Amino acid sequence: QVQLIESGGGLVQAGGSLRLSCAVRSVFDLNVMGWYRQAPGKQREVVATISRFRTTYYTDSVKGRFTISRNTAENTVYLQMNSLKPEDTATYYCNTEIRGENYWGQGTQVTVSS
Repeated sequence: QVQLIESGGGLVQAGGSLRLSCAVRSVFDLNVMGWYRQAPGKQREVVATISRFRTTYYTDSVKGRFTISRNTAENTVYLQMNSLKPEDTATYYCNTEIRGENYWGQGTQVTVSS
């Protein structure tokens, strides 16, 4: 059984910072881990991903502000979010793929006030 347990969301003022964490409970080795977000009325979109070789991807709107990292030994992925903007407000989901199947966390709310 695979479980993704997220933490770290909250309410912050514009320009502030938050750090999201996601611990993945799995007996399998993990390749790509990532963060997605979904704002009200919008589709879920990828925010950032990181492979087991530390190759990273960022969506354009967060480049230079967000940093994804992972602790492979502990199957944990982090998202450091700096210079937050109101448009970053969304529910953030942790994701990983194991043997062709996608797994999602329960979501953590990030709200950025102007």
